[in-house]
Amino acid sequence: MTRSFHEFVIGGVLVEPFIAYVVTALVVVLLIRPLMRFAGVLKIFSNAAIAELSLYVTILGLTVLFF
Repeated sequence: MTRSFHEFVIGGVLVEPFIAYVVTALVVVLLIRPLMRFAGVLKIFSNAAIAELSLYVTILGLTVLFF
């Protein structure tokens, strides 16, 4: 059984669903990022940029899986 993907129309331009997922995941990460810095979560990682990238990829994967 396959899912049918519907294209989004933004300003008269057809946008693939994956692009919308990428933007959604980026917005979620940008909202979570200050909370992580305030809580000091990024200090436990030796490379904070890789930790943030991993979080982004995880959120992107969950977004694609559930939407």
